[in-house]
Amino acid sequence: MGQPEQRAQGAGPFTTRVTWRLPGGGEVVWESRLARRRGVLAVRTPSAEGGRHARADEVSVGRLRRLNAVAATAFVIGGALFAAGAGVALFGSGDATESASIYFAGGLFFNTGGYTSLLQVINAPRHVIGDTTMVTHRWRWWSYEPTRVDWLSVFLLFAGTLVFGVNLLDSFLQGLTVQQINRLIWVPDVVGCVLFLASGHLALVEVCHGRPRLLPRSLGWWIVAVNQLGSVLFMVSALAAYTRPATGSPVNIDIANWGTLTGALCFSVGGVLQIFERP
Repeated sequence: MGQPEQRAQGAGPFTTRVTWRLPGGGEVVWESRLARRRGVLAVRTPSAEGGRHARADEVSVGRLRRLNAVAATAFVIGGALFAAGAGVALFGSGDATESASIYFAGGLFFNTGGYTSLLQVINAPRHVIGDTTMVTHRWRWWSYEPTRVDWLSVFLLFAGTLVFGVNLLDSFLQGLTVQQINRLIWVPDVVGCVLFLASGHLALVEVCHGRPRLLPRSLGWWIVAVNQLGSVLFMVSALAAYTRPATGSPVNIDIANWGTLTGALCFSVGGVLQIFERP
């Protein structure tokens, strides 16, 4: 028996959607985000008007639901804590150590959300070309799959949360010179923002199957778009937080704090939306 006729879509080396024809007529559509988030394939046959979904087995579905709940909750709480830290700086005591402590707690939740998102990709059910089934593999805590756009996107996200952790730990240091502040605190902040932006771009590539575009009816698109807006606001905050050697003060501390607050709220909103993107 020959290979089924199939059509792949995506961008560059990444495949985000595969469509193949069934021997008895009709076709099956695998979409990267739909499969790993909801555990389904879209099946269109002559006998099923409007199409249907072929779901993964209960083991995979249970995994996806639990991981999605943990990741979404972690981003909601992490974003809320980051917003609270910025709020303390803007409207509260203004104490740097208090804000740093709140940020650090939020960073731990971002770490959890990032790694759990990676586990979602690693342990998602895999499709079988030419069939309407999805295969569940044994549980894994790690994999290396840089040719998958979803893996690379969430890996960069997780790496970004770890780099932010360096920034947050260094922010507790006292008596630093301007050069040390920029090297130990500001540089990791910017690197983390770049990783978040790269992750968000790849997530848009995945959900849009190529060039980013507007998909207002797609829940996945809204989640990615809101999170990417948060990443942009984080970058604005980081750039405004650069300490100028000539004056020893940040470029604009108000913009830095407002950028952190609004960007963090975006991630909280994205986490709330993600709760509904489950099998």
